[in-house]
Amino acid sequence: MEHLSGGRIPILKMGEFLLVSIQVDLHDQLALSLQCDLLEYITRTGAHGVLLDISALDVVDSFIGRMVGNIAKMSRLLGAETVLVGMRPTVAITMIELGVSLKGVHTALNLERGAELLQILIRKQEGQTAKEDRTREGIAREWNAREVHTRGGSTIEESDETNKDS
Repeated sequence: MEHLSGGRIPILKMGEFLLVSIQVDLHDQLALSLQCDLLEYITRTGAHGVLLDISALDVVDSFIGRMVGNIAKMSRLLGAETVLVGMRPTVAITMIELGVSLKGVHTALNLERGAELLQILIRKQEGQTAKEDRTREGIAREWNAREVHTRGGSTIEESDETNKDS
């Protein structure tokens, strides 16, 4: 386990994913710093997943709720799935009352279940990537075959026209 954060919220590298455990009140500036730091660490480490532990948070306002959702979306754009773990019932109620949508954000009750879910998501992502690679290879082969066939046809047509002119 490698400790990557120099700031107030530690970011730990655990295998192929990062663990972010928020143990302090998350004010707006700290949330923005966490977002930047986490995205940098995902890029630097090549992490495939993020476990975001909010079990110590008692209160979440709409800005922090949106930040959590944005962190998950931005992480996904960088190739890392995110699982939000440890949400307290009061935090869940508050987020719904504030109209904060975490659409597309994976959640789990605790770290153990979150790590299991993250492993499944990472394997699924790797499978999709492999399938996409095979699809791209197939398309490339098909285009190359068409190109060779077209070139062959053009060459024959050019040869035929050359022979007619003679």
